Amino acid sequence: MTLKEAVERQKEPLLQTLCESIRIRSVQQPAQEGAPYGPGVQQCLAHALEAARALGFTAVDLDHQMGWCEYGTGDEMIAVLGHLDVVPEGDGWSFDPFGGIVQDGKVLGRGSMDDKGPTMAALYALAALRDSGLPLRRRIRILFGTNEETGSADMKYYKAHGGELPVMGFTPDGEYPVINGEKGIITVDFSTHYTQSGPVQLASITGGTAHNIVPAAAKAEIVCPAEQRAELMQLAAGERIACSETQQGFTLQAEGLGAHAAMPELGVNAIGLLAMALDKLPLSSEVAARIHFIADKIGLDGTGAGLGIALHDAPSGPLSFNLGTIQGDANGFTVRLNYRYPVTFSYDDCAPACTRAFAEAGFAKSNESHKPCLYMPEDCELVKTLLEVYAQETGQPAKAKSIGGGTYAKAIPNVVAFGPIFPGDEVREHKPDEFIEVDRLMQNVHLCAQALYQLAK
Repeated sequence: MTLKEAVERQKEPLLQTLCESIRIRSVQQPAQEGAPYGPGVQQCLAHALEAARALGFTAVDLDHQMGWCEYGTGDEMIAVLGHLDVVPEGDGWSFDPFGGIVQDGKVLGRGSMDDKGPTMAALYALAALRDSGLPLRRRIRILFGTNEETGSADMKYYKAHGGELPVMGFTPDGEYPVINGEKGIITVDFSTHYTQSGPVQLASITGGTAHNIVPAAAKAEIVCPAEQRAELMQLAAGERIACSETQQGFTLQAEGLGAHAAMPELGVNAIGLLAMALDKLPLSSEVAARIHFIADKIGLDGTGAGLGIALHDAPSGPLSFNLGTIQGDANGFTVRLNYRYPVTFSYDDCAPACTRAFAEAGFAKSNESHKPCLYMPEDCELVKTLLEVYAQETGQPAKAKSIGGGTYAKAIPNVVAFGPIFPGDEVREHKPDEFIEVDRLMQNVHLCAQALYQLAK
């Protein structure tokens, strides 16, 4: 039996198992005994492991944190890293998000694309590879993750408790042909305090909803004498800046344009707009200096140039910089930044310079998180093999790509993202009416089976 024939034989069992999985609402909930990510997630993990055992594979539940199944022998291991947890369904569905049905050539429901469909595709690809009888020199392990959507604590637990690391592997939780580069991501808070004197004062300032979204709105309240109000409002008002009177003075409302922080050039930063408007006002010296720094060194720039961190490389392009949120009152404010540095650079190439610039302007770092970049050269064995598989199976050009976002590949070493989204296809993850076409699902099985064979032979 050829590998392609073996894959096609898995179609109906795969569809049945995937629909069963989708019917389990595996959204993270408060931990319970035996269910660290909630009962729904645990039920879904148990279902996946039982499906693996029914196929004849050895399956392991690691303290209900995650699990895996394995096939083959050999000292080295190839891994597929998928996840069974899903984001909440939200509103706007035209069908049951947890119905788990096949209709009009589509598998419908939350998780069908992200990431139950691709994970189950990997499980049945492994079954097809076994049934084909092709010889392998490396073991293959399918890792069933349970916490990708809310922090990847599952894989941290796996690594901390002796989980074997693959020599090579992939996660079907990104895009084709291959994502071989993911920018490093730094999220950091800077806070400043000041005293104000004089007739014109900043009473409050707010803006943004999350660090990883270009803020679409920002607002400031100004206290000033009534006789100065009209003049100051005229001074501050401008394109995308609206002013309105209040009993104590006036407010400034900045209207930006939202976008993902990985692509700030697609948005207009409302906090930057607001800072540039406030920079025109005769505020007290300390607060004026802080506002001027934000307006002058950041403003609407999405590259970090004003802070001296405008890095760039050929694989992944420029550093992307987003001033995501601001929150403050008459005594001080805090900004939260999210910036993503190119894949051939490191934390030390940008974070110290950013911290130094803010410190010199009177800010102190109050919180920081860092996800290092991921990069595997296009000519390394893993990336080269996956590109060849994609080209041979699809007949389409295959070139690796780098992204500003992050995938599950960062959770386990020696792993890149390979599928499930094909170039030009609609991105349906985290949206209402999520589905995957049956034909696309089976195409993923064929690609996964061939990739596993090429990596493990």
